Amino acid sequence: MSGPQAKIYAGERLRRLRTGRRLTQARLAGLLELSPSYLNQIERDQRPLPREVLDRLCVLLEVAPGYFAESDELRRLGDLREALADPLPGARPAVEPAEAHAALRAAPAVAARFLALHRAYRALEEEHRALRARLADDGVADPASRLPYDEVQDWVQSRHNYFPTLDEAAEQLFEAGGFTPQTLRLDLERHLAARHSVVVAETLRDGPDSGVLWRLDRATGRLLLAEEMAPESRLFYLAHVVGLLEQGETIDRMAAGAPFSGPDARALARVGLANSYAGALMLPYRQFRAAARELRHDVERLQRRFGASFEQVCHRLSTLQRPGEEGVPFYFLKMDVAGNVSKRSSASRFHFALFGGACPLWNIHQAFAQPGRVLVQLARMPDGVTYLCMARTVGGGGGYLSPPREGAVGLGCEVAHADQLVYAAGLALDDRQAPVPIGPGCRACERAECRHRAMPPVGHRLDVGTAERGLLPYRIVRGGQAPG
Repeated sequence: MSGPQAKIYAGERLRRLRTGRRLTQARLAGLLELSPSYLNQIERDQRPLPREVLDRLCVLLEVAPGYFAESDELRRLGDLREALADPLPGARPAVEPAEAHAALRAAPAVAARFLALHRAYRALEEEHRALRARLADDGVADPASRLPYDEVQDWVQSRHNYFPTLDEAAEQLFEAGGFTPQTLRLDLERHLAARHSVVVAETLRDGPDSGVLWRLDRATGRLLLAEEMAPESRLFYLAHVVGLLEQGETIDRMAAGAPFSGPDARALARVGLANSYAGALMLPYRQFRAAARELRHDVERLQRRFGASFEQVCHRLSTLQRPGEEGVPFYFLKMDVAGNVSKRSSASRFHFALFGGACPLWNIHQAFAQPGRVLVQLARMPDGVTYLCMARTVGGGGGYLSPPREGAVGLGCEVAHADQLVYAAGLALDDRQAPVPIGPGCRACERAECRHRAMPPVGHRLDVGTAERGLLPYRIVRGGQAPG
């Protein structure tokens, strides 16, 4: 026996159908054997459309039952809610789902026009970002990003992901306190108690499920950490709290002095700076750099030596830019299975995609098909520079009803530094045919011959001829000129 059918509210569609047939509300009500007031309530979505009335309408007005189905409306509602969630300048407060649904029902033509305008806006935004990326490659100053998160990412990149004041302060604390990687958790807990009267007193049993990983109760001097947190994450957040308590004024001053457009970006920057301090405290500069050289940058062995996660080690390797004591200039990236980039920084010339997803030929995408396995690739960018790229999935934990947060990290350097990495073993570094030709993303990639291209690049005309057809339905015209 089937369950109850969902109620159908189709007032606007019924009104448009009625007026298109040049029927008055009173006339249609008579044909349907309804009172005009009842039909008026249906058209105003104050009442659902009864099944028997729906059947009579379909016969009387010669339309298929699917005309009144909700599927098309639900699709448009999803599009509208996604567009309304776009963090446009001044897009506050958030639009409630019920409001979006009411707007779609009351004015579908206006909603359709809004969605068309939003699609045009997004296309222009993508073109703008691609042009920004090309200008940055040419050494032209990059204007401020539109989104706070992008502003912070760009600012971190402009500093090569290295903040000497915080990095040196963390290293000094590690050395002056006599901390060691093997005892660091107890060292930090003792330091918090002695220096700040903060005690790690108990755990948050519903932490990960509620979205809370730690909570500092300054009134009682208690630091609460989520019960199911991985040991390396627990260690990181202990270091993060130390950074907030001891370097808070420095962090505020650095964020306030950065060229951000508003408070959201400054708040995100403060979190990022505290995270930088935490990473430097867990993996102190000179000791970590020496170990990285000794172990030939073997991330898994560095994990075990310092009690850190794979991601933490990769990120720290990309920050070793102290003047006169630089490490290998790495790029670092973290991405989810949908291609969303949550972290990116580069001490090399590597060009990240700022929009539209990363190149599908890059090995970071393949990592999700082989979880937990380190993948190595030689890749060449359109500018001719070859990189040694390493990628692996990260994440874990969770439970049957709370899936883990999974992602993949990519770490790489120019092939000129490959001899310092264990990941170069067995690779034909001198073979010009070995590297995979990748790019920064289709919109910004200049490779005209790529058979994996999903969309044309910005700034070039297209030749869409009819005499022949290749793998792509167009050819990219160099220099922006169409063929004569």
